Amino acid sequence: MKLVIQRVSSASVSVGGAIVSSIKNGLLVLVGISRRDTSSDVQFLAKKLLSLKLFEDSEGSHWKKSVKDLDYELLCISQFTLHARTNKGAKPDFHVSMNGEDSKKLYEEFLDVVSRSYKEERVQGGVFGAMMSVNIVNEGPVTILLDSPSEQESNACKTGFSMSNTTQHNTNKPNE
Repeated sequence: MKLVIQRVSSASVSVGGAIVSSIKNGLLVLVGISRRDTSSDVQFLAKKLLSLKLFEDSEGSHWKKSVKDLDYELLCISQFTLHARTNKGAKPDFHVSMNGEDSKKLYEEFLDVVSRSYKEERVQGGVFGAMMSVNIVNEGPVTILLDSPSEQESNACKTGFSMSNTTQHNTNKPNE
């Protein structure tokens, strides 16, 4: 599962020219769901999203406050194109993205977990599967990419690097 998180002063999503959701200060979150994703990925990213310190405090110090700390809003939009592969040819390949029916269930679960972990009235969503127009005013600009553990493992398999295959050495003691 991938999240693209943008700090915004406003964001809205429209379908067929009509605004279906909008927020003021907060986070616009694009949610990409892959075939490997599970409820544990949803739980991990929902917790991480709500705890990220992407805002400044009242004294102007950067990276001190989360969306929850400031009682800001979230607009979460499903976007299967986040898993596009473009390494062969010019046409994007979306085979890594989860099928629509299962993806919708995980997207709705993600919205539910975020809402229950925060405040339901502060969490908005898009229209799953619809052609949407998204308008944002990105503040900073600040854009953060987050991957769930299953996505991180998938990326490690592609590169041949795995966190589980690394060892940590204490450089303060000679090797025995």
